[in-house]
Amino acid sequence: MRTRFNPKAIEQMNAFDRYIKDKEAIQSILDKNKEKKIFLEIGMGKGDFITSLSQLDKDNIYIGVEVSPPVLALAVKKLQRYEEENNIRIDNLYFMSFDAIELSSIFNEGQIEKIYLNFSDPWPKKKHAKRRLTNEKFLEQYKKVLKEHGQIEFKTDNRELFEYSLVSMQNFGLKFIEVYLDLHKTDIFNIQTEYEKKFSPFGPIYKIVVEY
Repeated sequence: MRTRFNPKAIEQMNAFDRYIKDKEAIQSILDKNKEKKIFLEIGMGKGDFITSLSQLDKDNIYIGVEVSPPVLALAVKKLQRYEEENNIRIDNLYFMSFDAIELSSIFNEGQIEKIYLNFSDPWPKKKHAKRRLTNEKFLEQYKKVLKEHGQIEFKTDNRELFEYSLVSMQNFGLKFIEVYLDLHKTDIFNIQTEYEKKFSPFGPIYKIVVEY
C-alpha cells in the first residue's frame, strides 16, 4: 500500500502504546501470554482486517505488521478513533513495522499459529519476483516461526500473483487446505479488508490456505 509521505509518522507510531518496536519488546509481551495463540498479518495496510479478527477472538494475541511507517501511522489513528467511538480498548492487538524477510529474527521458532497475507503487492515484473511475499525465501521465513501444522491464509485479486503463489507453495511442499477461484461466490466466513471492499466488485477474489 502506498500513501503520501508523513514526516510525523514515526512520532505518531511511537506515541501509541501498542506499537511494538523490536524483538525484545514483543517477546516480553508474548512471554506474559504463553497460554495464548499468536496470529500475524503481514502487510496489514490500515488494519481493518486484523482489528476485526482480534475483536472476534479476544482470548488470543493478534499482531499486524506493516513495513510502511506512513501507512502504519494511518492504522494507528484509525484504531484510536475506533476505540474512542466505541468506548473500548483492544488489548490483544499490537502493531509492528519491519520487512517480512526479518520475521525469524523477531519471532521464535514455532511461535506463530497462523499468518495472513492479504492483497500483497504483486510485484508484476519478473525481475522483482523475489519480493513477492509468496516467494520461497519468504515461505522459508514463515516456516521458521510457524508451529507444526501452522497455516498461511492468502488472498489476492491479482490472477498472476495467485498463479505464481500456487506454484511457489506447491514447489515448497506445502499442503493445500483450501483454494478458491472466486471467494465471494462462496458462503464461507470471510472478513474483508478495506482494499477488498473497494475492489472486489471489479473481479474475483482468490484465496489459498496452506499448511506446513
